Amino acid sequence: MTTRRDFLKQASLIGAGMAFSPFLIQAGNHIGANDQIRVGLIGCNGMGFEDLKAFLRNPEVTCVALCDIDSNVLENRAAETAKITGKKVKHLYKDWRQVIDNKDIDVVIVGTPDHWHCLQAVYACQAGKDVYCEKPLGNSIAECDIMVRAAEKYNRVVQVGQWQRSDPHWQDAMAFVHSGKLGKIRTVRVFSYQGWCPSIPVKPDEPVPAGVDYDMWLGPAPKRPFNRNRFHFTFRWFWDYAGGLMTDWGVHLLDYALYGMNVTAPKSIMASGGKFGYPDDACETPDLLQTIYTFDDFTVMWDHAIGIDDGAYGRNHGLGFVGENGTLVVDRGGWEVIPEKVNGKARMEAVPLKKAYGEGGLNLHVKNHLACIKSRNRACNASIEIGSHIAKFSQLGNIAYRTGKKLTWDGKSFHDAEADAYLSKNYRAPWELPKI
Repeated sequence: MTTRRDFLKQASLIGAGMAFSPFLIQAGNHIGANDQIRVGLIGCNGMGFEDLKAFLRNPEVTCVALCDIDSNVLENRAAETAKITGKKVKHLYKDWRQVIDNKDIDVVIVGTPDHWHCLQAVYACQAGKDVYCEKPLGNSIAECDIMVRAAEKYNRVVQVGQWQRSDPHWQDAMAFVHSGKLGKIRTVRVFSYQGWCPSIPVKPDEPVPAGVDYDMWLGPAPKRPFNRNRFHFTFRWFWDYAGGLMTDWGVHLLDYALYGMNVTAPKSIMASGGKFGYPDDACETPDLLQTIYTFDDFTVMWDHAIGIDDGAYGRNHGLGFVGENGTLVVDRGGWEVIPEKVNGKARMEAVPLKKAYGEGGLNLHVKNHLACIKSRNRACNASIEIGSHIAKFSQLGNIAYRTGKKLTWDGKSFHDAEADAYLSKNYRAPWELPKI
C-alpha cells in the first residue's frame, strides 16, 4: 500500500503555466510572538467572512484589507467589520492581486470559490504571506500538488479550513479508534445527507448585476454568460468551479476516515449515483452518490444525498467505524460506541454519547494557525499537506463517478486516458497554472 509519505512524493505537477506576475513581492514578513498580525480577506460573501470573524476574536489580529468582486458584498462586509472592530477597514479592493501586493498584510485568507484557491494561495505564498485557505484546498489534483510545492518552496505557514481537525471531541474519537477496542475494522461508513440543500431551479442567463466584476469572478474558469445559479453560494454544484457535496463535505468527513484508519491511497475507487432526486434542476453535480474506496483489508464508503436528512445511525452526517466488537459513530455533535452483539451478548461495553465541547472548532483552528505563524511551525492542525491529500482523495471519487469506471490510482496517474484528463483544469487565458 502507498504510504502517506510516498503518496505525497508521488504527486506530480500536471500541466504547464506562466511565470509569476511581476508585481509579486519576494520578501517574507517576519512576525514576532508579540507582534500584531495583519490580515487581508479575499472573498467576503460566505465562509471567508466567518473565518475573518474568527481571526478578529484574537486581540493580536488586525484586518487591513477586504476584497470581493461584488461591490455590494464588499461594502456590507466592510460595515460589519468596522462594527466588530470599531475601526474602518483601511483598504477595500475588487482585484485580489492588490491584496497580494500590499506589503502591510501578513496573512491572506482565501475565501473565494474553489476554482480560485490555487492562484490566490500560490501567489500569496510567493509574496511572503502566510495563508488560511478555505476547503477544499484545490479544484483539481494538479492544483493541490502545485499549492503544496509553493508552501514548501516559500516556507509559508498554511492552514486549510478543515476546522474539525481542531475540534477536541473529534480527536477524542480518533484516540478511541486507535486504541484497538473496536477490534478489526472492516469498513468505515462516511455519509452526508443534507436536507437543507434545496433543488436549484433552472434560471435564464441575465445581464451582469451592477457592481459585479464578473470576468474576475470567472477568472480561470470557462467563459459563460452570467447566471445566478453559478454565482455566490450555488457555484458549488457546477463542475467548472467545484465538486459538489463530494468535495464540499467530503473533505471534512473523509479526512477523518483516513485519519482513523491511518491510511492514504486506496487500491481502487468506484462510484455510482446521479441526479435522482432532482433530475431536471440546474445542478451538474450528483444529488446522490455512493463511492467505495477499497484498501487491502477494508473499505471506506462515501454516501451523500441532497434534500434528504435521514442518513445512517439516525444522523444526517458523520462516520461509522465498523469493527468486529462495535461501531464508533462520530459527527459534529459528539461520538458514541455501539457494541456488536452475538447471541444477545455484547462484545464490548457501550460508550454513551460524548458531546462536543470547547469553544468551537473554527475558533480553535484559527488559534492554532496564529500560534504556528508566530512559531514558524508549518505543521498546523490542517496543514497544506493534509488539505491537499484529502482534497485529492475526494476528487478521486468524483473522477470515478464522471468516468463510470472502477479506477486504480498510483499517486499520480490512473493509467486511463479518460480519467487522467480530469487531473488538471484547463485555465482560461490570460490565467495559467503557475510553475513551481
